Amino acid sequence: MIYEMRIYRTVPGRLPALLQRFEKVTLELWKKHGIRQAGFWTTAIGDSNQALYYLLQWESLADRERKWNAFQADPEWHTKRAETEKSGAIVARVENSILQPTSFSSVK
Repeated sequence: MIYEMRIYRTVPGRLPALLQRFEKVTLELWKKHGIRQAGFWTTAIGDSNQALYYLLQWESLADRERKWNAFQADPEWHTKRAETEKSGAIVARVENSILQPTSFSSVK
């Protein structure tokens, strides 16, 4: 099992729009494509309160590539993402890392 940590840095003031898009649009599309989330977080105390952090769970890099590419190519995702951005861009920058649990991790 591997995990992908993704950090979405939003355009100032647009974090609520991003959260709504995940809750109302993205999660349903991920379900359609078999993408499993392992958690979502926002910053309560820290440098910036304009970011969304989340983890995705994958069986392998091949599993990630197949499912993520299918999601990214889904016309429904393109349409709904465009609808959520009618008032302007939401995400300023995306960071991602593929993580492997250590032998002593409680998460395997």
